[in-house]
Amino acid sequence: MALFLLFVLVAVVLGIIGATAGGMGYLLIIGIVVLVADVSVFAVRLSRRARRRPLR
Repeated sequence: MALFLLFVLVAVVLGIIGATAGGMGYLLIIGIVVLVADVSVFAVRLSRRARRRPLR
């Protein structure tokens, strides 16, 4: 969970720098890609964890 939050923080910082600094639009794109990848990995891990619970 800490790694997920770290990657979200990195994505937000890259997005802010990319949006505010002139000529650094690629950082905004990288931040968005990192955020999307991180959320998708988190969703996959969460769905795997949910399937392992036994039904009662």
